[in-house]
Amino acid sequence: MRIDVVTIFPAYFDALEISLLGRARQRGLLETHVHDLREAAHDRHRTVDDTPAGGGAGMVMKPEPWGEALDGLLGAAGEEREPGETEPLIVFPSPSGERFTQETARELAAERRLIFGCGRYEGIDQRVFDEYGERGRVRLLSLGDYVLNGGEVAVLAMVEAIARLIPGVVGNPESLVEESHEQGLLEYPVYTKPAVWRGREVPPVLLGGDHGAVEAWRREQSLERTRRVRPDLLGLQAGRAAE
Repeated sequence: MRIDVVTIFPAYFDALEISLLGRARQRGLLETHVHDLREAAHDRHRTVDDTPAGGGAGMVMKPEPWGEALDGLLGAAGEEREPGETEPLIVFPSPSGERFTQETARELAAERRLIFGCGRYEGIDQRVFDEYGERGRVRLLSLGDYVLNGGEVAVLAMVEAIARLIPGVVGNPESLVEESHEQGLLEYPVYTKPAVWRGREVPPVLLGGDHGAVEAWRREQSLERTRRVRPDLLGLQAGRAAE
């Protein structure tokens, strides 16, 4: 998979060099390119923002730099695509977007190429979304019901959630199946050695060697934790079952 990121703060993405993502890049499983939006701004101050149309607080990111940056990336993508191959998906983090979930991460992990655009200030001029939505594929995605200073942190979270689902990135693929949200539930509590720590014991069922009993315990613990912490997920499961 190839991932391109357009941002005014490229240094945010130095984190792509470390841990699992860094190793995935070294092994050729993931290709990432970070582009400075200001290189597409040609005035003296490399300006990428202006005052909101209609007035109001803050600044809005101008369409011209975004147009130049995205045109360049899509042109390069067109040269790389095989005949009939789907164009790259452009993703913009936005509190106005659809919720990013584990299911979304799985969908995006199946893409050959993703382009992420990191907004700042009061956001990106709506015409950028309209332009590239008409020309190709655009998704606005939100990490949750809160506002960040910019899209960089959200993109890092999305890239990590997506990239770890690429085959070969995570060493033990079974661990991906048992994680929170993979089955629509929160993950069960996990333990390791020693069997007793500060008077707190590992549940005996995990030490008995009965794999069926362990599986049943983990399932019940996932259900109990989900009921207590995220009961809305149980409602979602019921809704899917009824469809």
